[in-house]
Amino acid sequence: MINEYQIRVQPHQAANEQSIIRYIAQSKGLDARTIKAVRVLKKSIDARQRTIFINLTIRVFINEEPPADEFISREYGNVENCRKVIVVGAGPAGLFAALKLIELRLRPIVVERGKDVRTRKLDVAAISREHKVNPESNYCFGEGGAGAYSDGKLYTRSKKRGNIEGVLNVFCQHGASPTILSDAHPHIGTDKLPRVIENMRNRIIECGGEVHFETRMEEILLSGGKVCGIRTDKGEILADAVILATGHSARDVYRTLHEKNIIIEAKGIAVGVRLEHPSELIDRIQYHNPAGRGKYLPAAEYSYTTQVEERGVYSFCMCPGGVVIPSATAGNQLLVNGMSPSNRGGRWSNSGMVVQINSDDLSHPDLQIECEEHMNIPHDSPLRVMAFQESLERLCWLMGNRRQTAPAQRMADFVKGKLSYDLPASSYAPGLISSPMHFWMPKFISGRLRKGFEKFGNSSRGFLTNEATVIGVETRTSAPVRILRNNETLQHIEIEGLFPCGEGAGYAGGIVSAAVDGERCAESAAAYCGK
Repeated sequence: MINEYQIRVQPHQAANEQSIIRYIAQSKGLDARTIKAVRVLKKSIDARQRTIFINLTIRVFINEEPPADEFISREYGNVENCRKVIVVGAGPAGLFAALKLIELRLRPIVVERGKDVRTRKLDVAAISREHKVNPESNYCFGEGGAGAYSDGKLYTRSKKRGNIEGVLNVFCQHGASPTILSDAHPHIGTDKLPRVIENMRNRIIECGGEVHFETRMEEILLSGGKVCGIRTDKGEILADAVILATGHSARDVYRTLHEKNIIIEAKGIAVGVRLEHPSELIDRIQYHNPAGRGKYLPAAEYSYTTQVEERGVYSFCMCPGGVVIPSATAGNQLLVNGMSPSNRGGRWSNSGMVVQINSDDLSHPDLQIECEEHMNIPHDSPLRVMAFQESLERLCWLMGNRRQTAPAQRMADFVKGKLSYDLPASSYAPGLISSPMHFWMPKFISGRLRKGFEKFGNSSRGFLTNEATVIGVETRTSAPVRILRNNETLQHIEIEGLFPCGEGAGYAGGIVSAAVDGERCAESAAAYCGK
């Protein structure tokens, strides 16, 4: 017999399977000896009060053995002799598109400008050690995309696009822990995700697909208004359709599309800073306990949002027990992101703290950047938001002494408009330099952040503190451009056989939503190819 129960227990009671079995047996009047196993279907932490509870949905196997796998596997056949579809980009959108194409009996040809996920680690490390940025292999470019080395969080607020549970099952099938199926905010971890990505790539190759690294797309080939392939720096590749999943940092792709008069449009983004606290401080605040999280609770998360002067100010990509990382894709820019290992056991916790910017806001005088490399882009150009990103990243690089040394300021000093004469210890490996960020950041952003921080400090006592560090800048929360597509067919609105996909096309915001969009584009490409 299999029963399901919803229970509300204290952290020590949810710590392991045996303690859950003891609780279920006692509370439901069952004989513990008859319970062969329990499976946690859903798990969330209720930390709204001083007493912390864990909400669990449990499947209980009574006198019955559980199935061997906790996830649903998909079948992938050999597609070596099937029709070809090119997938440009091996991030989550591209990888999931390729796997779905195999399910649909099409042969994916994956083209990735960066290196494989293991080799890429050397280039990522060189940014911190040598302040050297490889423009083709970094935290944003390479197998796995920006998510591979920036946390592996699988939480999405989107519930309307495709099968999120299916995406999580595919991750499990390729080596992720089944706990991602039950956690309210599932997370693989930067240390575990590369192996999962490698397994996905090997699956594509084993099934007859192809994966080409260090191969940059330079042109989309058209014939009679239809896609017929792409030209790369290694030569031409012909196929029946192209799924364009290049990620939010492939600025050369946006420029090429614009130069070829392929319709794109400017899209709003969010811009701000990385805010880093000691993880013990966040634990004390979020768990309402001077002793912190204790033995049975994970590193605490937080989520803040407010409105300041008609624009959203909010936390983004919160990394408990994580580190701040350099995310530039060129040598003359500086921007930061965050990531966490699977155990989230680091000394610090960080998140993006960003301000909503609409594309029409760029004419505001408080968003003008006085920078020697400021790009004079027409106010109606679809590249105007991207140009603003570039200008702010260039300015931050200059403030960091033309290295990857990030400008930073103590949080309370930033709010009060004071220079920080010293800085707390930080996880940011290339190093920090004290800088008056309240002064040189555009007032449209810094002014709203300062007011937002005051609001967050009022709602969470101890959050606004000089123990925390504001690190600049966070600019790549999403794509600055949307590549327009038909809502039904997912093809570009003018070009048959071209499927703009994922975060880089402006239709996703994170690993899971990008993966879901990749699967949807693969299904549309299959329909286009007559499958």
